[in-house]
Amino acid sequence: MGLVFLLSIMLLAMTGCSENIIVLNPKGPIAEQQRDLMIISTLLCCIVIVPVLILTAVIIWRYRDKKGRKAAYTPEWEHSTKLELIWWGIPVLIILMLAIITVKATYDLEPSKPIASSEKPLTVQVTSLNWKWLFQYPEQGIASVNELKIPEDVPIRFEITADSPMNSFWIPQLGGQMYAMSGMAMTLYLQADEVGEYWGSGANFTGTDFAKMYFDVEATSKEEFDAWVEEVKTDSPKLTLEGYKQLREPSTSEVQSYSAFPEGLFEMTVTKYAASHNHGLSWKNTQNFEFEDQVTR
Repeated sequence: MGLVFLLSIMLLAMTGCSENIIVLNPKGPIAEQQRDLMIISTLLCCIVIVPVLILTAVIIWRYRDKKGRKAAYTPEWEHSTKLELIWWGIPVLIILMLAIITVKATYDLEPSKPIASSEKPLTVQVTSLNWKWLFQYPEQGIASVNELKIPEDVPIRFEITADSPMNSFWIPQLGGQMYAMSGMAMTLYLQADEVGEYWGSGANFTGTDFAKMYFDVEATSKEEFDAWVEEVKTDSPKLTLEGYKQLREPSTSEVQSYSAFPEGLFEMTVTKYAASHNHGLSWKNTQNFEFEDQVTR
């Protein structure tokens, strides 16, 4: 049964059935490398696991208790140099190969490492709220809730924080997850290689409605992305400090968009949690206290 299960997984990875297993259906360079790492690691492990499963079944069958059994009985046998080399040597070689591959992948897939591209990266500031996601586009001056639009073939530099309990930002078809933590700004580079709609979510338990904390991701052409930005600027309201205060309250939310947001909102969100632990106030911390005072009035 174990062998059948492993073969089924391998077949799914190589056929159209993998469409239903989105981590095996990558749409970006980071997710592709992560998928390849999973498949290579699985195949290397199978070199040991599959023969062990087969030999286990053979040994149980051959040496079962049965009248007239003709299997050789050698109670004095205790050592074979050849067999010892095989069942210790092969696993050691596989572990060394896995170590080399993993170390290389660890450096290649470092989340804050920029993706090689002729295109200038687009910055998106991500804030995890209870139970919704706020996306700010500082270069475009717009923001959205539970909707992320990005241009295809353009590296996206995500700056990720939380104004709520710790969560995990995850778009499976574009790459691995990154923690969103209060008082910290984590960096994650991802890219969509083709136009399409993808699924994003929070991957951490954060309370009552954590299961509803997902968001739509749409990769579009550059022209469609620019048109969307202009549409948001024209038709959407501004996000005010009072509006942000309401967003911070624990609640679910439908997709929303904003034509503007308070300048430095992301930085103030990051620094406000660190500020309370410092006796000396930096410029940012001073700005932060002013921000908090305005929000709580």
